[in-house]
Amino acid sequence: MTDASETDKTDTPETHTPDEAERHRAKMERRKAVQDAEVAAKTIEKGLLIVHTGPGKGKTTAALGLMLRALGRGWRVGVVQFIKGGWDTGERRAVAAFGDRVVWHTLGEGFTWETQDKARDVAACRHAWEVAQRLMADASIRLVILDEANIALRYDYLDLAQVVETLRARRPDLHVVVTGRNAKAPLIEAADLVVEMGSLKHHFAAGVKAQEGIEF
Repeated sequence: MTDASETDKTDTPETHTPDEAERHRAKMERRKAVQDAEVAAKTIEKGLLIVHTGPGKGKTTAALGLMLRALGRGWRVGVVQFIKGGWDTGERRAVAAFGDRVVWHTLGEGFTWETQDKARDVAACRHAWEVAQRLMADASIRLVILDEANIALRYDYLDLAQVVETLRARRPDLHVVVTGRNAKAPLIEAADLVVEMGSLKHHFAAGVKAQEGIEF
């Protein structure tokens, strides 16, 4: 049987002496001063080229989270899906509520192992790139997501040099996110922010199938 005094001791938050509390306060005060100075030193405002790559799950999910943030700020957003086919996804249903504030084009026909037709894949990706360029030229759109464009570049379905040059020459206030595994070195070099998502553990390896609301 547990003694009441032991229970009280376990449930009571750790207490600190006045000296410990003061040291902590002084430490956090110094930390805040350093952080505030670092933030104040950043004065550049510009449209960013962001790349989400790596073997881990969540590259598109992170891009769509950024889209939600942008919508919360009243922006218009463009999305072009290069490889994924016309899946009925939860995110596509959700953005329908935003009307024309989200311009969404799913222009892929599925992954290359599904179509098994390189010429058709190349044509679909080139059409998607044309649409992407139109969205990037639309001054009312502040964020463009090029979903799985890295896959199209990996298989040379698009001209890498042309894509990178177009992204470099985008208008100053436009943010672009490019997703997909195996981002090419020239794109990484041109980007302002590159996030490589790793994979420590994935439920797919344990036999768990892609599930509604999680994968699509």
